[in-house]
Amino acid sequence: MSLTRRTVLKSLAAGVPLAAGSALSTLPVAAGGVREPAAIGRLAEKIEAAMAKYAIPGAGLGVWYRGREYVRGFGVTSVDTNEPVSADTVFRIGSTSKTFTATAIMRLVESGRISLDRPVRAYLPDFATQDESVAARVTVRQLLNHSAGWQGDYFEDTGQDTGALAKYVADMTKIPQLTPLGKVFSYNNAAIGVAGRIIEVVTGKPYETAARELVVDPLGLAHSRFFHSELGGFSVAASHNVVDGKAVVEPSFDAMPRALHSIGGLISSPRDQLRYARFHMGHPGFPRLLSDRARLAMQSHPGPGGTLFVELNGVGVTWMLRPTLQGPTVVQHGGDWNGQHSGFLFVPQRDFAITLLTNSETGPLLVAELFADDWALREFAGVNNLPAVPRELPARQLAEFEGTYVSQQIGFDGKPEELGLDVTADKGELAASASGQALFRFAFYRKDYALAQNPDGTPTHVRVNFVRGDDGQVEWLRYGGRLFRHHAAGARSTTTFRHRVL
Repeated sequence: MSLTRRTVLKSLAAGVPLAAGSALSTLPVAAGGVREPAAIGRLAEKIEAAMAKYAIPGAGLGVWYRGREYVRGFGVTSVDTNEPVSADTVFRIGSTSKTFTATAIMRLVESGRISLDRPVRAYLPDFATQDESVAARVTVRQLLNHSAGWQGDYFEDTGQDTGALAKYVADMTKIPQLTPLGKVFSYNNAAIGVAGRIIEVVTGKPYETAARELVVDPLGLAHSRFFHSELGGFSVAASHNVVDGKAVVEPSFDAMPRALHSIGGLISSPRDQLRYARFHMGHPGFPRLLSDRARLAMQSHPGPGGTLFVELNGVGVTWMLRPTLQGPTVVQHGGDWNGQHSGFLFVPQRDFAITLLTNSETGPLLVAELFADDWALREFAGVNNLPAVPRELPARQLAEFEGTYVSQQIGFDGKPEELGLDVTADKGELAASASGQALFRFAFYRKDYALAQNPDGTPTHVRVNFVRGDDGQVEWLRYGGRLFRHHAAGARSTTTFRHRVL
């Protein structure tokens, strides 16, 4: 799951209920008159309550539970039209698109056209980054497990023609290297863009064409497309902002640079997303696009671990691998674009999958309740997050964490932008603010790992961790999978940015 820093910081800073924004549907009895499990009803109630609380007009749900499929819509696609959301309403799924890119890569691996452990330059001979030694050595696998080490949030708009992705990758020399190759997990949108470009070069086709031919169409995902021009006749979820507690349609949110399609551009429905989850769980009845060995390889052998709102053992081939107290691994992703926020996970050992798609800027609040918290996992799969009981630390222990933490991104215009967090010790915890606005508190539950809480101490379901350098000093804060560089207290001022981030 990869929430936008802008959206999450705004949501956490708010931390208050919002007014209801739409009428909501209820879950009917399952097809054939079979009564649905009580847990499905409780899930529906939870979704409806959160939609009302957070002003989310519409949501699409898909659940695989106890050998049955439950797929339907809640609320409306747009507050302007009041068209009801259905199981086939399409939303932009954001970064879950990365797993489609990886699935296409794995199909090319199995056909002998790509090797995960060969250097990128075996396929892109001119590939370059700021650090020449990294550009020469980085492998396809390191692109896909987010360990390439360069700054990952690079979103320059390079146009809408078929050369957009090639130009995006050619311009990556402007991205700084943050950590040594292969050593540290840092969520890396740009690296997946490189993977998308490899697909283009190996197949000789635009990314979108190759992804449809290799994955989308063979799986029968009839409501999954990359371009709005392909959505004629579909039920489409409009993107909404929330203004004064009410959802309003925001058409400007729909724009996305074509270079980002392999990173987060797929538009899909709850029904298609659940079908995709079942394919990756190895259910029978699906085209055998991958051998079981290749499919399971995507969900194993993780790279470096850390946090991305939850704790991760690391990332396999784009799948986030999340530990549980009981042992089964949660395989997950999720994604975000302005006004479109979603969660996606499955637990193969429990034969359980869930996907939720929302059409509001406040969608991350609902997604966090179901996907970062224990609720859905406990209710349907009988597993829990690793325990996290916060405790107060003495000021002398907190002192090494104080200072300003700065993260960068490159926006649509190609210019760098920064987000800075000022962190100070306060009553046994750390208080984080930006431009003087209190955002959240970090309450440690084990060495270098903390829960992010709202300024009033209420939970956010978000976990963060601090990363130390070779000298043992605190070098980074990892928040939302991104690295914020540590500067000693008073070393620099805080600046903020507002931009679209996958």
